[in-house]
Amino acid sequence: MNMLNQALQQTSKVETQLSTPIQLKQQFPLSHSFAMQIAEHRQTIQNILAGKDQRLLVITGPCSLHDPISAIEYAQKLKHLQSLVSDQIFLVMRTYIEKPRTTIGWKGYMYDPDLDGSSHLQLGLEKSRELFLNIIEMGLPIASEILSPMATAYFDDLLAWGAIGARTSESQIHREISSHMPFAIGFKNGTDGSIQIALDAIQSATHSHQFMGMGQHGLPCVLESTGNRLAHLILRGSNSGSNYDLNAIKAIRERHQGALPALVIDCSHGNSAKNPFQQPEVLIQIIQERHETHVRGVMLESHLVDGQQKISDNLVYGQSITDGCLGWSKTQDLLLVTHAQLQSLTTKHKSCA
Repeated sequence: MNMLNQALQQTSKVETQLSTPIQLKQQFPLSHSFAMQIAEHRQTIQNILAGKDQRLLVITGPCSLHDPISAIEYAQKLKHLQSLVSDQIFLVMRTYIEKPRTTIGWKGYMYDPDLDGSSHLQLGLEKSRELFLNIIEMGLPIASEILSPMATAYFDDLLAWGAIGARTSESQIHREISSHMPFAIGFKNGTDGSIQIALDAIQSATHSHQFMGMGQHGLPCVLESTGNRLAHLILRGSNSGSNYDLNAIKAIRERHQGALPALVIDCSHGNSAKNPFQQPEVLIQIIQERHETHVRGVMLESHLVDGQQKISDNLVYGQSITDGCLGWSKTQDLLLVTHAQLQSLTTKHKSCA
């Protein structure tokens, strides 16, 4: 009997109760005026993906958020840049609070906001929602990756755009959750380069589903979705090479009989060989070929300071603690160059019409 008790104690799990989604939303409420702003941003993104708005969608920001002060400073700079490029570019701030891990490691601001391994999830939920609201109230749309299905109910009213990562595009629950979200969601191709995984995911997400999930009051329930007609494809390259250029996109279209959803290109990951400083080269080529590829948007990993660092007691302010990023000065220069390129192409096409 003692051995049985010991075994039960060893396998028992510690359970910590969290706020329900509705409780967190009441603690950090979204005002009606900012809800309307988010609705307008979602509509703008929908128009860009549908080709009704010819501007380039640019989702840019830190690989992952870890410091609210530097995140707010980045948002302020991005807001100012938006005023300079808004005729050609629609900027959305990347605000990732969850990070997929191949083995182990820091799982993101939502799980460990103090960067000390404490996994204080309640505090992370509170700080994440508060930070999201602060950025939204500056007038910026925000984007994040959908990783934990249970986390979506805490932030579904705030995001203007979402992504499903290369490792989760094949997941049935992520496809079902995406079909339930009220904003555009992009599915990345697999890490092996497979496009079919993402195309299957998009087809699934556009249809209605009934599935088990967590309701706003924190109880298990059956969620009924109507389908997400804004699901689209993100090309992020692969472990063996890139897939962002004209020839690669032509080959993909031929392989899949020409019918592809709206295209967004991730300038990082496999498309930059995981070198953040190759992102400008990728984006410049995308713009040069855009009249043939019809790419609707791009993703950039960018922070205040170039590069990356490991978590320590002496963190460099404004530098990523996950994947390497372009610093702000390089990001700003790149997007101003991109703006000028787009302006020139717009003028050229008008004169040829």
